[in-house]
Amino acid sequence: MENYEEQPVLTRQTNWDVLFFYQKSDVIYQLSFAFCNRFIHPYKDRTRDQMIQAARSCKQNIVEGLADGVTSTEMQLKLLNVARASLKELREDFEDYLKSRHKQIYTASHSQYEAMLKYCRYHNKLQDYAPYFDQWTDEQMCNYALTLCHMTDKMMMSFLKKLEQEFITQGGIKERMHRARTGFRNKQDERLKQLETSLPAIKQALQQAQSEAEAWQKAYNNLKQRALAAYYRQADEIAALKAEIAKLKGKA
Repeated sequence: MENYEEQPVLTRQTNWDVLFFYQKSDVIYQLSFAFCNRFIHPYKDRTRDQMIQAARSCKQNIVEGLADGVTSTEMQLKLLNVARASLKELREDFEDYLKSRHKQIYTASHSQYEAMLKYCRYHNKLQDYAPYFDQWTDEQMCNYALTLCHMTDKMMMSFLKKLEQEFITQGGIKERMHRARTGFRNKQDERLKQLETSLPAIKQALQQAQSEAEAWQKAYNNLKQRALAAYYRQADEIAALKAEIAKLKGKA
């Protein structure tokens, strides 16, 4: 029988801080913020706010999606896809910046491409990137942001496939609740059947114990009567001997 105790209603909370795609999304947000502060005019270009909000939306929807995943796999999938959509919007803005200013999008033939790719692949946390925010050119910042966006999106797709498989095999919260209730009722029914099955044997054992108790009581009463009879016989003999001794003393 399936062990329903191993399938709780609420799923385990995912610690997003340890997920590489969340760590990279945090880097993307901070990099985007620093980039906009350095290279995009705060009042003349609306792209600034849009880029910052898109980067923030990606990071925050990852957090909200993973938190909501405790009770709703469906909501988790939706919010993580919202995060991916925001990431793609941000990626378009970085590409548009480079194209509109006739700057390079690094490809495999570029001298910095391999070093950038390797660095982004093996570094996930903000402290690995923050020291460069004031050093990189706008072209470098855009290309690092694009690389991080591509990697983060790929990681999120792998994570979403895993969630999709879990949803297919385990279902959503309503299905988990149904399994939990059904499992509880099945266990109760199984226990009731076990008790009903064992009841005749228990009754038989009780009857046997009662019969044995009655036999022991009868044996005890019989032994008691014999002991009392022996006691009274001895008491009579003692009384007779005392009387005879008293007579002998009187004659003496």
